[in-house]
Amino acid sequence: MREEQPGTRTGSDLARRYPIALLLYGVLAVLCWFTVGEGTIVLFGKPVELRLIPILILATFALRTVLVRQADKIRHQGESNRRF
Repeated sequence: MREEQPGTRTGSDLARRYPIALLLYGVLAVLCWFTVGEGTIVLFGKPVELRLIPILILATFALRTVLVRQADKIRHQGESNRRF
């Protein structure tokens, strides 16, 4: 059985923080949309709105959060199956 390291989060702690994290990512995306000025930059030869770049970065963090949560659920199910 794997030992818990100091400073790591437990499954129930992550489950409680998960919806809050996704909500905060959404709030930050809305704030970016309204605070970053309108403008375009050329990216790979195509014009891209400047405000989409921080939203894309926030979306990658949100995706990482979702993937970590799913991995934790799978890991937790595997541990509970080994106990029986």
